[in-house]
Amino acid sequence: MGRTLAEHESLALLRERGVPVVEEAVVDTPDAAAAAARSLGTPVVVKLTGPGVAHKTERGLVRLGVRSAAEAESAATELLAAARPDDGAVRLVVAPMVRGARELIAGAHDDPQFGPCVMVGIGGVLAEAVADVAVRLAPLDERDAHEMLDDLRAAAILGPVRGEPAVDRDRLAAILVALSNLVVERPDLVSIDINPLVVVDGAPLAVDALVELRS
Repeated sequence: MGRTLAEHESLALLRERGVPVVEEAVVDTPDAAAAAARSLGTPVVVKLTGPGVAHKTERGLVRLGVRSAAEAESAATELLAAARPDDGAVRLVVAPMVRGARELIAGAHDDPQFGPCVMVGIGGVLAEAVADVAVRLAPLDERDAHEMLDDLRAAAILGPVRGEPAVDRDRLAAILVALSNLVVERPDLVSIDINPLVVVDGAPLAVDALVELRS
């Protein structure tokens, strides 16, 4: 059996590898959530996190656009009350509300047949319906990563769109190389899923991630 890292643990692992990750506070109480909201500045997102909390959105364990410390405290109270015994030891994540016109997905996994692979694709609410992804075997270098971006059917979305600057392809390629290095160097790693990778002023930023490890 394997184990899934909590969201904040997954993001911490990516941060250590140089992946740009959203600033966040991990707290345990509603009072601390309110303090974090004041410190980070509103609006914020408040989420429940824990080793058994894998599908936060489907379970209603995410509060978006929280506009004040009082709202953060209330949201935290509701989320803690919604925790189930099989969620394990839960905590709260408070993070700035990140907005971007474009969302991507990226990840890596150790495929039983092909070995370590890296993927990147178009994210957002239509990600599954569009299914526009590029996959390469790891290890890969920056040239490979740039070729992956060119392989996307909707690669034009990486350019200037509706007044938004072009995506910083070098930064995006660096993220893919970091994922490649991680999946190659960590034999206990089963998969990494970054969704979404929000593009903010052209710069990709990991907002949520899930890492699965072997026992």
